[in-house]
Amino acid sequence: MSVSTHVLDAVTGTPAADLTVRLADVDGVEIGTGSTDRDGRIGAITPSPLPPGRYRLSFDTGAWFADRGRDTFHPEVIVTFDHQGGHSHVPLLLSPFAYSTYRGS
Repeated sequence: MSVSTHVLDAVTGTPAADLTVRLADVDGVEIGTGSTDRDGRIGAITPSPLPPGRYRLSFDTGAWFADRGRDTFHPEVIVTFDHQGGHSHVPLLLSPFAYSTYRGS
């Protein structure tokens, strides 16, 4: 039904608060947008049930690092995933020069 995310700054070991995230379908049509809270989370980036399909989460990492006076190699992180229905949680572990993601619960 929904998509959530959690972003952690792997260098500082703290949540990545105030990071803009956009959800779009594979054609680039934006479905939802939000900013991570002080715990680095967005509980539901979709206001209504999301049908199964392929989607993309775009994390505006360039602006987030710039706001903190830090350089980054990845100005944007895009995670494409298959939503099976129900709830999809897509965590992001972030550092200035690398990132990792996985299917969360």
